Amino acid sequence: QVQLVESGGGLVQAGGSLRLSCVASGSIVRFNSMGWFRQAPGKEREFVADLNWTGVGTYADSAKGRFTISRDNVKTTVDLQMNSLKPEDTTIYFCRYKKLGVVEYEYWGQGTQVTVSS
Repeated sequence: QVQLVESGGGLVQAGGSLRLSCVASGSIVRFNSMGWFRQAPGKEREFVADLNWTGVGTYADSAKGRFTISRDNVKTTVDLQMNSLKPEDTTIYFCRYKKLGVVEYEYWGQGTQVTVSS
């Protein structure tokens, strides 16, 4: 099992910034990816950004140019720096840890609320 603890959500005005952090603990493996998803009420969870153990990152179109994902493999943390926030970024953000390999497993954090006021 892998436990994830997120922090850093909150309320910010449009155009402002927030930094989300996630710490993974437990059965950590070398070949993994860590990333962020978000989910609004009544909608499917959507991908935001992801970074694998080699440092290769991917971003959703909505995040490109505004969000930056980073990780510390020693501390097993992943951060999401969110700049130029928009009201439509308002939702719950979830950290995901994915064990990669022949059989893959996903673990999720409890979520952290981000609210962007207009």
